[in-house]
Amino acid sequence: MSQQGPILVVSSASQTSVAAALDVAKVFPVVEADWSEAAHAVEQTQPAAVLATASPADEARLAELAARIDAHQPYLPLIVVDPAIALPENAIPFFQSPAGSDRLIARLRAALRVRSLHSTVMRRLVPATPMALSHIDPARDATVLLVGRGGAYPTLSVALGERTAVVGALSIEAAAKHLNVRDIDGIVLSEGFSLRVIDAFLTVLTEDARFRHLPIVVTSGDLAPAYDLPNLEIIASDPAQAVATIMPLVRQHAFEAHLGRTLKAIDAEGLIDIQTGLLTPDAFARDFASAVYQTQQRGGGLSAARFAFDTTHPRARFDGARIISRLMRRMDFGAVQEDGSVIVAFAETDLKTAHAVARRLSSVMRHTNHGKRDTRMEPDVTVVTLLPNDSAKTLLARLTEEAQRAAS
Repeated sequence: MSQQGPILVVSSASQTSVAAALDVAKVFPVVEADWSEAAHAVEQTQPAAVLATASPADEARLAELAARIDAHQPYLPLIVVDPAIALPENAIPFFQSPAGSDRLIARLRAALRVRSLHSTVMRRLVPATPMALSHIDPARDATVLLVGRGGAYPTLSVALGERTAVVGALSIEAAAKHLNVRDIDGIVLSEGFSLRVIDAFLTVLTEDARFRHLPIVVTSGDLAPAYDLPNLEIIASDPAQAVATIMPLVRQHAFEAHLGRTLKAIDAEGLIDIQTGLLTPDAFARDFASAVYQTQQRGGGLSAARFAFDTTHPRARFDGARIISRLMRRMDFGAVQEDGSVIVAFAETDLKTAHAVARRLSSVMRHTNHGKRDTRMEPDVTVVTLLPNDSAKTLLARLTEEAQRAAS
């Protein structure tokens, strides 16, 4: 396997199973270092990834190493094998199994994939802007799908909700629906399902390239991790361990998604907002004025919807904008406004159809929870349609006025 630099293996032991696994997989070059020289080795060798085994005695040195790695550009993966200590936020845990060698190489390849994407973005971004994993806050940028219906479900919901946004699903069918309409950065599959159902669900994820690199934690120790899912971990049903295991992987996946949106923004010459995937306000204003003019000249329909979110929870606005960006029709376009609302223009659409489309979009948003108080993201929606005497300015003003009347 080729990569942009050597793989650095850090361990207190002279020979490790990690180095042996890399040798079997013909991953080279590999540089080995003990903990006393780990930080120096990172600076000297400029590795593409760091694999470490850490005992409780190495906790302070691991924290120092992680801090150095966090500042590197492009993204430098840090994978800790069989951790027996609390890990820094940018350290990805990996728990070995009988199939551990193949799984470790798959985990490494998945991490290097993110590094390559980051390198591409850095090369194409002009002017160059620092962009690191440390800029990703799971509470702001990531969403985890929690699937289950057992006694651990409420505990997991609260524990995850303190760290990130959570989409809950009580059935595999509901989980599949969320995966198709939402940007999901990780899955926690809790108790309440038979091994046959879990196996079928994981098999489907394996066969779908969209979900193959999703972080997945299954809280069932009876299932063998024999799936082509590089970021899958199967652990005992301990909510705290499940959350601690998945969050570093979720953060990495959210970073990858951010890099993907950045590339789209570059391709669109800056007309797309990196955070949401919608148009920038200036691009929206230009396209909206053009759409109104064309509709007035040629006839047809044009409607617009305003989605207003709870201003005390800024995360709800970004989640809503991302859902709209993902689900709106190809002919439609929208943008986040200065007041935090999202306005979407529905081309060639009458008022009745616009109401139906807006209801579909808002219904998807109701299933996301934020924070300890289970705050739900449910927007207030206002819809208007273009009248014969409207201009772009008057149509937007009418949309805002009707929204204010509805709120009062």
